[in-house]
Amino acid sequence: MLEINRLYKSYPTPRGQLEVLSGISLSLSRGDAASIMGPSGSGKSTLLYILGALEPPTSGTVTLDGRNPFELPEKQLAAFRNRQVGFVFQDHCLLPQCSVLENVLVPTLVAESRNGSHDRAQALLEQVGLKDRLDHLPGELSGGEQQRVALARALIREPLLLLCDEPTGNLDRASAETVASMLLDLQRSRQTILIVVTHNPDLAAKFPVRLELAGKSLKKL
Repeated sequence: MLEINRLYKSYPTPRGQLEVLSGISLSLSRGDAASIMGPSGSGKSTLLYILGALEPPTSGTVTLDGRNPFELPEKQLAAFRNRQVGFVFQDHCLLPQCSVLENVLVPTLVAESRNGSHDRAQALLEQVGLKDRLDHLPGELSGGEQQRVALARALIREPLLLLCDEPTGNLDRASAETVASMLLDLQRSRQTILIVVTHNPDLAAKFPVRLELAGKSLKKL
């Protein structure tokens, strides 16, 4: 379960503290899928970075599977993030010199055990329709195919929480539909907690839980 309780985030500026998030609370269980919409600058990406343990909140708590990652020592925090959280960004962030299969396997390089990783990577790539592209480089793929590789990479460690920041933002409509369908299908089959930030109302409408971040607060639609 993901529990967010009274989350605040602010940044110091020459004119004082700039408050970005104010008192956000949310609870999602394994298998839940939520979309978050909101205007640019409303703090959507900041919220994802906090939920993914990339950036600490100013106050409030985030717990995932009963653990607050920000209470962990740095080394354990990195291991927690690698094991429990998967990320998909608007820009797929693939390594251009590595093959499709190698890109998917990147998160496993720091794992204590890599047993079965190669088989899981191949199975994921088959699920996203890329079983014949394992040895190809990212530059040889379309934008939609590259994002499908990024999705497989995010799931290779079988995380509890999958966070997506505008995952279809750079794709044409047909590719966006394909990626969105695969994202939801994979999430349902793995019972992952999925949170997607998007400006696309059509994508947001596909999710059982629809949220809006505006005025520094989160509300259900």
